Amino acid sequence: MNKVFVLDDRKMLLMPCDPARARRLLSNRKAAVYRRVPFTIIVNYEVQANNQQIEFKVDPGSKTTGIALVGNFKHGNELLWAANLTHRGQSIKDALQSRRSLRSGRRARKTRYRPARFLNRIRADGWLPPSLKSRVDNVASWLKKLCLRSPISECHVETVRFDMQKMVNPEISGVEHQRGELLGYEVREYLLEKWGRKCAYCDKKDVPFEIEHINPKSLGGSDRVSNLTIACHSCNQKKNNLPVEQFVKDKNKLTKLLANAKAPLKDAAAVNSTRYAIGEAIKSFGFPTRFWTGGRTKFNRSNQNYHKDHFIDAACVGETGANVLIQDNHKPLQIKAKRYASNRPH
Repeated sequence: MNKVFVLDDRKMLLMPCDPARARRLLSNRKAAVYRRVPFTIIVNYEVQANNQQIEFKVDPGSKTTGIALVGNFKHGNELLWAANLTHRGQSIKDALQSRRSLRSGRRARKTRYRPARFLNRIRADGWLPPSLKSRVDNVASWLKKLCLRSPISECHVETVRFDMQKMVNPEISGVEHQRGELLGYEVREYLLEKWGRKCAYCDKKDVPFEIEHINPKSLGGSDRVSNLTIACHSCNQKKNNLPVEQFVKDKNKLTKLLANAKAPLKDAAAVNSTRYAIGEAIKSFGFPTRFWTGGRTKFNRSNQNYHKDHFIDAACVGETGANVLIQDNHKPLQIKAKRYASNRPH
């Protein structure tokens, strides 16, 4: 369960406390509720602050972003507070497309002739579509709130989900670029996203997957990501070094498989640009900020045997994420982005 944010009688930031301790303070009338979301109490007496370092960590996603506050204590790192922030990027895109069609129809009905307008709009450097900009604003808004609730000392952001240089052309990048503990994690995560986390041949889900060469290396296949897919153990063994045309008998399935192999991950570039924008927005708050890759995040989570969740990925971001304590019953705050003034009475 999330810790409770605490302020002293002068509204100075204190370390978050356990919910049980917060209940005792409230029942003994030594504290009062200051804010309900995120839940914060304010004590009515002066406290000598002895704050530890708290790291703000973010795992940006296309639909849901994980947020975590990790405390650095003498006994180790511990997850103090976490949230899953659900974005409304698709609804923004749908609303803009609807507005565009209505305006286009109105112009066609009420205008005899209108000269074409193009190349007359200048976009600022770093411009993002509104559907992506909303993701950046959501994260920045919650960082602003948490800065007023806890003594944050530094920030860690997962900025690159996939290291494109490692995947697109690994042959020219050198041996040093291919070796190390993180070898395979970048490519595996990319392939899981690209192929929908299911076997490319039998469509099985929720089973251990293996990286498989579509065109076998014994027949001249390369290690490029366009020649890789994921397969269950049985399909990988059955295919062995057979050509994919010989192994997949269904022509429609073969056509889709080969087309998907050449197609890039649709959202990879957009999500990566959003991650960098989130990183720059966080840096603007003045905190020391470090950037990490998604491969390292998954490496840290897998080594600690934590299940897949957005807030857990956020807690595992960075160097300190390699050893962080997350309670089994930890329930993150579920946040859903809304339209501005959507809760106002009509």
